[in-house]
Amino acid sequence: MYNDYFGLQEKPFSLTPDTQFFFNKLSHRNALNTMQGAIQNNEGFIKIVGEVGTGKTLLCRKLLSLLDDRYQVVYIPNSYLTPNELKGFVAMEIGADFHESMPAYQLMGSIYRRLLLLVKQGKQVVLIIDEAQAMPRDTLEALRLLTNLETDKRKLLQVVLIGQPELDDTLARSDLRQLTQRIVFTAELTPFSRRGVLEYVNYRLCSAGRSTPLFSPVAMYMLYLGSGGIPRLVNLLAHKALLVAFGQGDSTVGRQHLALALLDTPEATRLGRASALGAHWLWPVLGSVGGVAASSFIAGGAL
Repeated sequence: MYNDYFGLQEKPFSLTPDTQFFFNKLSHRNALNTMQGAIQNNEGFIKIVGEVGTGKTLLCRKLLSLLDDRYQVVYIPNSYLTPNELKGFVAMEIGADFHESMPAYQLMGSIYRRLLLLVKQGKQVVLIIDEAQAMPRDTLEALRLLTNLETDKRKLLQVVLIGQPELDDTLARSDLRQLTQRIVFTAELTPFSRRGVLEYVNYRLCSAGRSTPLFSPVAMYMLYLGSGGIPRLVNLLAHKALLVAFGQGDSTVGRQHLALALLDTPEATRLGRASALGAHWLWPVLGSVGGVAASSFIAGGAL
């Protein structure tokens, strides 16, 4: 819609988790390095936590893209499974013998034999679970039992748990302490600082083909205030501000464009929305034909 106008080859702020736009800095780099190092050293359980919108799914996709054919990867995007569903899913993904009426002990034996065979073939099996905070308690216990499958020298199954902070609350339960004690490495995705937002925005613009800055310093500060440093909100607000600037025929994104984007986004922080509402320069923009047209343009189909 606005790509050619701003000299972009594709949308820089899409909410789709595209690994091309993975920002390998700050807490995201630390989390990725933690996962890669632990997997390479066959360390067992790894846990990554982050608030909603901090980029957990994109991080997960990036990790998947980096694991080559030495690894047999089992990826579970939706963790709300029963214990039997979890074991059945793992069995099918690794190629173990499985049918729905198979008794639990036979299924575990089938998984164990298949894991042993994969290890003999030089494969390392990694189970990656996204949205792990939604996994029921009984399923977490079944997951622990799966990780009991090992030889004298190595684990046959590594597990990466990626979830919201509620995952920590669940794992703090006394009846899950055996599982918690097996978590060898942990990392947390945190919101960006003001400088982090600036670097993140410029990185995504550059990845989309833009060679020069597009957001004014004031617009960048408002973007930081309104997003609270949460990557998903940065993307949402930046995309809407670009739509406003495009609709008004402006070549760069300024404070008035961010103000309209903030007022159109209920998920923006209270501080960011207050800064937009309280700015004395906003009202002439809202009252102008261009401002009204841009606001309508957002409401009618920005995303």
